[in-house]
Amino acid sequence: MTVDTCFQFGKIIRPHGTKGELLVQLIVEKPENFLKKESIFIEINKKLVPFFIRKIALLQKDKAIISLEDVNSEEDLDHLLDCFIFLPLEALPKLEKGHFYYYQIIDYDILDAILGKLGKVSQVYEMPGQDMLEMSYQDCEVLIPINDAIVHQADHTKKELYVSLPTGLLEIYLDTKQVEPDDAD
Repeated sequence: MTVDTCFQFGKIIRPHGTKGELLVQLIVEKPENFLKKESIFIEINKKLVPFFIRKIALLQKDKAIISLEDVNSEEDLDHLLDCFIFLPLEALPKLEKGHFYYYQIIDYDILDAILGKLGKVSQVYEMPGQDMLEMSYQDCEVLIPINDAIVHQADHTKKELYVSLPTGLLEIYLDTKQVEPDDAD
């Protein structure tokens, strides 16, 4: 298993109690979909190491306590603190037609309702408050907010992402490109 074939499920924050339980910050929208998993992968020294789950309990929407087999004390989990937890991509729930996971749309063509083909999705940034798509447009890096009013759906067969960009968004990036620090002299 490699990071490319998995998705990030959470991050180990700290021990919980003295019997090797872990407090985990979850990075998934619906953690209840994953409560019956038998195993997880923990990234240790840039490698994914499998661990069997003894017990998992949701504390809040974004936190869980996980007990792993062969992790029975604080000493057993010292090397696991601040490590990321992964699950295989196959563990992700199937989405309705037109919906997508961020990893799926990298390199998809972006088609605007008015302007047509603009570029390709080069990156997706998950940021507090607003996730963003990155694309290159006329040699400019352009960030597109991800929300239902702007990003409509994906066609996985054609590898296309359909958007309706706000008026003036591209011009902001193109105007910024024309006035670069070297040109200001």
